[in-house]
Amino acid sequence: MVTLAFYNLKGGVGKTASTINLAYLSAKAGYNTLVWDLDPQGSASFYLGAEAQMKNESKKLLSNELSLAEAAIPTAYPNLSVIPADLSARNADLLLSELKQSKKRIGQLLQTLKKDYDVVILDCPPGISLLHENIFHGCDWVLMPNIPTTLSIRSYETVADYFKENGLDLSKLKCFFSMVDHRKNLHHETMQSFYKDKV
Repeated sequence: MVTLAFYNLKGGVGKTASTINLAYLSAKAGYNTLVWDLDPQGSASFYLGAEAQMKNESKKLLSNELSLAEAAIPTAYPNLSVIPADLSARNADLLLSELKQSKKRIGQLLQTLKKDYDVVILDCPPGISLLHENIFHGCDWVLMPNIPTTLSIRSYETVADYFKENGLDLSKLKCFFSMVDHRKNLHHETMQSFYKDKV
């Protein structure tokens, strides 16, 4: 099983669109795929036509009252399921802080899915908090969509510094560009500047 998280400090950079598109392609390729929507806005859930089946579902998942497998809902697409978000996800940091081994909780939950899914994709809320640190620890890859502007690159560098300062595996953090407008010189210049140090 491979676990991926689409994450950024900022909103509106293409996390959910990337989540949905990659999940669809994964499922279409024959991989049993799950989207876990951790953003209280629930945009990924909306795109996949799903709603949480009970009140405070996110809270129950984190507190082990409900398993991820039980919460997963098949979508209209073959091989693709979703764990929908609900508003209780906004309290994830508070819930996690009350648990033992609170930085490892998401990783522990993901491990319970190994027999059921080939690919699990997390759609993350923006920000940086205990929930995000859980995600950084628990996922194989943290994929960071960025609009090719100076401020977006600064966000990536901030997150990369956070990984280094907290002993996280920087090699799992991958930046890619989204919402690229090829008519804009700034976008081309930003991408060239970013990649020239990494190729």
